[in-house]
Amino acid sequence: MLFNSFQFLIFFPCVVAIFFLLPQRFRWLHLLVSSCVFYCAFIPVYLLVLFFTIIIDYTAGICIETSSGRKRKLFLILSLVANLGVLVIFKYYNFFTENIDHLLAAIYITVHPLPYLHLILPIGLSFHTFQAMSYTIEVYRGRQKAERHFGMYSLYVMFFPQLVAGPIERPNQLIHQFYEEKKFEFPRVVSGLEQMAWGLFKKVVVADQIAVYVNSVYDHWEFHHGLLLLLSTWAFAFQIYCDFSGYSDIAQGAARVMGFRLMDNFSLPYFAKTITEFWRRWHISLSTWLRDYLYIPLGGNRLGKFATFRNLMITMLLGGLWHGASWNFIIWGGLHGLYLSIERIFGITIQAVSGFVRVVRWFITFNLVCFAWIFFRAQTLEQAMGIIKKIVSIFLFRNSVIPDTGIAASIFLSLSLMLIFEWGFLRKHSFGEWAPSAHWSTWLKPLAFVISIILFIIVFGVSEGSQFIYFQF
Repeated sequence: MLFNSFQFLIFFPCVVAIFFLLPQRFRWLHLLVSSCVFYCAFIPVYLLVLFFTIIIDYTAGICIETSSGRKRKLFLILSLVANLGVLVIFKYYNFFTENIDHLLAAIYITVHPLPYLHLILPIGLSFHTFQAMSYTIEVYRGRQKAERHFGMYSLYVMFFPQLVAGPIERPNQLIHQFYEEKKFEFPRVVSGLEQMAWGLFKKVVVADQIAVYVNSVYDHWEFHHGLLLLLSTWAFAFQIYCDFSGYSDIAQGAARVMGFRLMDNFSLPYFAKTITEFWRRWHISLSTWLRDYLYIPLGGNRLGKFATFRNLMITMLLGGLWHGASWNFIIWGGLHGLYLSIERIFGITIQAVSGFVRVVRWFITFNLVCFAWIFFRAQTLEQAMGIIKKIVSIFLFRNSVIPDTGIAASIFLSLSLMLIFEWGFLRKHSFGEWAPSAHWSTWLKPLAFVISIILFIIVFGVSEGSQFIYFQF
């Protein structure tokens, strides 16, 4: 079920109303059933895949906690293999087999081609796989008690606001919230609706409008001037930001309406002055997951410079592969690993530098991120390289005709207004800061904001109900 669909417009108020009408002891069941209905709106049979991993991880968590010695590690490994096995079969099997076949053919080894699986990727598989893995890892590390209530653990994995595109929650941050009684507090509900409205605005007014332009250029890149490809690459950077952060805002707001707190996933990433700072601001739940469960266990920066660079590259390459079974995603991740390694080599930070140097570093950082986005957005490696060649040709003065950029100019105007609001208002303002006892005048402004945004969405929004970009991951 899409957040930007008529289905969700009916589904969400009904879920919230029933949630607050039910006694506390039945609310977990209501949320679990509602989450199943939410997921079944996509491909119902894949609910079985979810519960397969849920049963394994629930059992593994208890076995890890009640075992000792090597048995604990064995149960952890079994849990990780089950989760990663499902991910590999549905998401990576065809990619790996195709590349193995190409490799064997390149070295003149003739074998019968490996079978191709005609499977549709379960929506959001990478997200709830990582969330499930964090549970058994935390139980193994002794930081989380194994959950004995099967329904509560199932709800931790399937909680519908963040089920298909995060944020990727940790068990110690979310499970205990399902046991806490949530009261209907009007100011909190209004603040949640405010964040949902802002997220929907970023999706249907900004991201989907930009998508029309970006798709028209990227899908026919051979016929476009390098300047238009550069502008569309910059535009895509904001498209994916508004699309994904818009989803996160809706997820956080929906959870807050019912009294739950999800972690922040974005913090003005395009204002970063280094790539390191960018990853502290972009997709925070994934970047911290990769740091805590991959980079640090590999040794982090504790084993010398060479090991640090190796660990950064491994982490970011696997982070790229997490996004999709394609060499484009792997290159995207590898570029960011290279960026991070270069910053470590030269000790680049944003501390104790002048305002001018900060502006230069911001410009360089933004364009390095956009360069990597070319591989992320392009459908093939050949397309990405062709686009890069055309963009480079601008600076080599091979193209003298400057195309009409009027549409791009209007897009960047709307983007500027959105960014001014995010930087000037949201950096000082929390959507959840209103107290339950707040005076009516305190929540009147956010309520007016919600109504204004909804009206703006109705008038200017793209109404096709397009899928969020990160649903494919």
